Amino acid sequence: MIPLLNTNKRKIAGLVLGIGLLCVSFVSSIVFGVTEIRFVNAVYSFLDYNALSDEHVIIQTTRVPRALIAAVVGSNLAVAGALMQVLTRNPLASPSIFGINAGAIFCVIVAITLFKLSALQQLMWVAFGGAALAALAVYVLGSIGRGGLTPLKTVLAGAAVSALFSAFSQGMLALNEAGLQDVLFWLAGSVSGRTTDILYPVLPYMAVGGIAAFTLARQVTILASGDDIAKGLGQRTVLIKCLLAVTVVLLAGSSVAVAGSIGFIGLVIPHIARYFVGVDYRWTIPYCALLGAILLLWADILIRFPIPPQELPVGVVTAFIGTPFFIYIARRGFRSE
Repeated sequence: MIPLLNTNKRKIAGLVLGIGLLCVSFVSSIVFGVTEIRFVNAVYSFLDYNALSDEHVIIQTTRVPRALIAAVVGSNLAVAGALMQVLTRNPLASPSIFGINAGAIFCVIVAITLFKLSALQQLMWVAFGGAALAALAVYVLGSIGRGGLTPLKTVLAGAAVSALFSAFSQGMLALNEAGLQDVLFWLAGSVSGRTTDILYPVLPYMAVGGIAAFTLARQVTILASGDDIAKGLGQRTVLIKCLLAVTVVLLAGSSVAVAGSIGFIGLVIPHIARYFVGVDYRWTIPYCALLGAILLLWADILIRFPIPPQELPVGVVTAFIGTPFFIYIARRGFRSE
């Protein structure tokens, strides 16, 4: 595939344009909603905050935290997906292939139904632990047998772990139907009702994962050429793959812990980014970060209008966008075999 932006100047221009679109998307997330807010009032809420103004309170306590979480989570999921597709050498890979979403949701359901936890901050840590547990299970299962950890075995182990945790989750909900409403937004994914109080505790993990992704970008580009080429160039492929796996867990696990199971961003965005800039991950990763944030921001804006004042889970919109894309990539892959 020939990248659309084939010179560094064009790629830089694309980044600048992406940053501009991200700013527009962020502002749009603040002003658009059931309660429509004028842009001027949004600006004044920062320059001259008035606690007696309903609009100022809505902006500062609801809209800004929501937009910030959507941008960060979308960015993390997109970058994690790009790394996963290189790690597994599978164009259909996304963080869910590690069983991260399924493991996190299962642990949340257990915490709600058995231990009666309800606070978002408590459930956040439970989800993060479940995501890490699922990733560890995939690593152990994928490493068993001759040849150690391979892309195919990782895919199969991820599918098995996801199916197992999903079955456990359905069984738990069947025993406690009353708990379904409590975990609904974790199952479908949402940034509604989240505040910065739930973001700040996992922000260091997100930051470490993001820094690691940018630091490993050159090694990821080499690894994308194949294990044999990477080894021929002196790369320690096993170490790089382990670092990538940890990075994926940090990025995707912390995102699931904050916003629940939001699918398809990690699948769709890396393909779009590679269409623009090719397989040089020093460019692909920044583009993924920007495009993932923009996509989730607009998905979150769209869910506010179909059935006001109720809102759909944002995961419904990303699934609506991602499902036909998934089918297209799968069909293209089968035709090429």
